[in-house]
Amino acid sequence: ALVDDWVAVAAHRQHRTFMPPKDECPLCPAGHGSVPSEIPESDYQVVVFENRFPSYAVTSLGADVPDASGIFGTRPAVGRCEVVCFTSDHEASFKDLPVERVRTVIDTWAQRTEALGAIPEVEQVFAFENRGREIGVTLPHPHGQIYAYPYLPDRTKALLEAARRHHARTGRLLGADILAAERADGSRVVVSGTHWTAYVPFAARWPVEVHLVPHRDVPDLVALDDEERDELAVVYRDLLGRLDRYYVAEDGSPVTLPYIAAWQQAPAKTGRDVSRLHLQLMSVLRGPGRLKYLAGSESGVGGWVNDVAPERAAARLREVAP
Repeated sequence: ALVDDWVAVAAHRQHRTFMPPKDECPLCPAGHGSVPSEIPESDYQVVVFENRFPSYAVTSLGADVPDASGIFGTRPAVGRCEVVCFTSDHEASFKDLPVERVRTVIDTWAQRTEALGAIPEVEQVFAFENRGREIGVTLPHPHGQIYAYPYLPDRTKALLEAARRHHARTGRLLGADILAAERADGSRVVVSGTHWTAYVPFAARWPVEVHLVPHRDVPDLVALDDEERDELAVVYRDLLGRLDRYYVAEDGSPVTLPYIAAWQQAPAKTGRDVSRLHLQLMSVLRGPGRLKYLAGSESGVGGWVNDVAPERAAARLREVAP
């Protein structure tokens, strides 16, 4: 109530599966472990299914929501939480996928975005991947997720409000103007192709942060054409590979980087004329064995401090090109 936001209370998730051994992994194909699996065969491209421990569900989880009165408000958590499995290999990573498989995942993201966005109660569709214990994963098997929210999350609201202010002031799209400025400057650009450019943002919040942005004004993954999706598969895989070469341990071996890959899409029902698709790749690792903690300033008042100059981060990402 203090900041006019919504919080999903999903107490049943407290007992969800947490970092099981490989032989008890629920994301490994059936027959590969000792627990039931959502995946019957090991030979597949992409599998999507509802999370067993959802924060939001189409059949509302809110039957036991307490009565709200006065200043407080409650509503059923109508939405959807889906798991996206893209490999049967428990030890693999997204960057290890062949380009053709990455392209299939992109098509899946787009298809699920369209389907979930059509649900009347859904306001925002968010496709993402968490990798690494440091990020907070509860299942080590490589996978992504898609959340369909019945409201606009804070980040989405902030992006939309900034885009609307810029458009009202200039008549242009904020995302397009930022992309043009980054490409003109060049010091923070990591890689640029025919349809996509990746850059470290001017005011990056995280020690390692990259934005991957389409050159064409599109609101979401659904709107990407075949050529854009083809190049995205190549560039995205390239970026993930660079992340795993960014840091080097004392023995000279590369450090596997924990990361969040977050697709920032236009809201499903509003603001689509001013919103612009982009991918936000970010890591909490500020050095081998050193984490960026969201401590007092970030967690208390949202005042971000970054220990790494964006230009230096971009230069390092260019250095570790394949």
